[in-house]
Amino acid sequence: MYKILSKTQLSDVVWEMVVEAPLLACHARPGQFLIVKKDETGERIPLTICDYDTDKGTVTIVFQPVGVSTMKILELEAGDSFEDVVGPLGKPSDILSMSEEELHSQKFLFVCGGVGTAPVYPQVKWLHEHGIAADVIIGARTKGLIFYEDKMRSVAGNLYITTDDGSYVHKGVVTTVIDELVAQGKKYTHCVAIGPMIMMKFCTLTTKKYGIPTVVSMNPIMVDGTGMCGACRLTVGDEVKFACVDGPEFDGFKINWNECMKRAQMYKTQEGEAKLKYLEGKTHEGGCGNC
Repeated sequence: MYKILSKTQLSDVVWEMVVEAPLLACHARPGQFLIVKKDETGERIPLTICDYDTDKGTVTIVFQPVGVSTMKILELEAGDSFEDVVGPLGKPSDILSMSEEELHSQKFLFVCGGVGTAPVYPQVKWLHEHGIAADVIIGARTKGLIFYEDKMRSVAGNLYITTDDGSYVHKGVVTTVIDELVAQGKKYTHCVAIGPMIMMKFCTLTTKKYGIPTVVSMNPIMVDGTGMCGACRLTVGDEVKFACVDGPEFDGFKINWNECMKRAQMYKTQEGEAKLKYLEGKTHEGGCGNC
């Protein structure tokens, strides 16, 4: 059993949990993920490790209740426990494999949207601990969806915030901020973009025109998290990869985005049906979940 030490609402739709997991905390690295299971019959859910504390023996996860399984996780409170937590899984961020000389020669830009702010934070924090200040762009549809602003500001070199509706700081999407920064003379040599699939796709299209190598996270298409289900299969260049065991981070310029976006929609009908049944309880009589 893995005890939940704290539960915090970060935004209108995003929640954070700090979980007691000493062994996992000792081995966790930025870019990796874990799998949580609420109870014996619960679904295995892959979630990015957004922070870890080896001294306290804790790991921090952030999630947005969308489907039935994450809605059931939301029912848990501080003091409750997960039946199981597995990890760390996946490969650490490629920045951890860079030499000190290479790290200090880079100009880093991180772009995050939605829940993607959570996996970006540990990477920026790791760079900060190594004396490197990275620029960070946080994007959201509206102000109420922004989270980790203060935490990110404490470790980033410069933090830029943008909202689609202009309700907070800058009005526009993250790609417009990239354009503006480059127009101002900013020069970047390495970009990490994590967020909704459509955001990552257009980030790579934008950074590609400026010749900025870009890494993205394919966590959104993971299901089982161990390479057995095949749901996160994707084409990277001329190779077939699995997001969970080969990633979750990949070269964004090499990804077949149309294929990935179709794969992300694969289970929408089943998810809709399950969510409708969960919400309606005994009154549920079936249906596709789309009406």
